[in-house]
Amino acid sequence: MIQLGEYNTLSILRETDPGLYLGDGEGNEVLLPHKYKPESFEIGDEIKVFLYLDNEERPIATTLEPFVTLHNFGYLHCSDVNEYGAFMDWGLEKQLFVPFKEQARPMKVGSWYIVYLYLDEVTNRLVGSSKTNRFVDNTTVSVEKFDAVDVLVTHLTEKGANVIVNGKHKGLIYIDDIFEDIRSGDRLTAYVKKVREDNKIDVVLQPPGYRSIEPNANFILDELKAAGGFLPLHDKTDPDTIKNELGMSKKSFKKAIGTLYKEKQITIKEDGIELIDTFDTGA
Repeated sequence: MIQLGEYNTLSILRETDPGLYLGDGEGNEVLLPHKYKPESFEIGDEIKVFLYLDNEERPIATTLEPFVTLHNFGYLHCSDVNEYGAFMDWGLEKQLFVPFKEQARPMKVGSWYIVYLYLDEVTNRLVGSSKTNRFVDNTTVSVEKFDAVDVLVTHLTEKGANVIVNGKHKGLIYIDDIFEDIRSGDRLTAYVKKVREDNKIDVVLQPPGYRSIEPNANFILDELKAAGGFLPLHDKTDPDTIKNELGMSKKSFKKAIGTLYKEKQITIKEDGIELIDTFDTGA
């Protein structure tokens, strides 16, 4: 079955003046224009294409890769607005339509928005929506504490970064857990810090708890090597300084240097931390 808004693997049926006709084995056919056809092919070959509607609302195939696929979220640029709605650049020749009723707030040309792609069952057209809350649900949560998840940053507030978790749930990275520059539209690997009783999901960008000690310790070792074996940071250093220098919280820093100290890889001095002389600095 041919599915709009998704990648389909179809067979090459025949070549015509407009392009290659592709089929799914169930009698459904769709045109792949000549400009997208492979350099070499044979009738019967299979090809992976994306399907959408052309300017005349006919199904059309392309080898271009869209910025968002059916039932997923993308971060899209608004390129035009008219009396019917907004039009988004989603990487294809025909722009994606977002009607006014599907706009969380009025869209402006030149701005970027988180957009969900769905198929309108009445018109059978692919439509975008920036009303993201309609398409996420925390009633039943499919993640657990410590799980690695994919997140899409939707917007930043004084509280932190609101994210969509695994394309399904709403989540939050608290401001105190952000140690790097992130912005709306970023796609990141994160970790579930906590699933609350009301099913709200707290996530962090580093493995939480003890699981982050080893990677943080290794990172500090790399920074020590790059600095010649000494860093003017210690357990009394201001938290903001540690965050700016190493991109981690003071709590994570103290855990990591504690691990390195126990492993006799560093010494902790009044003015900073230093690699043990016998430890290779890479110099």
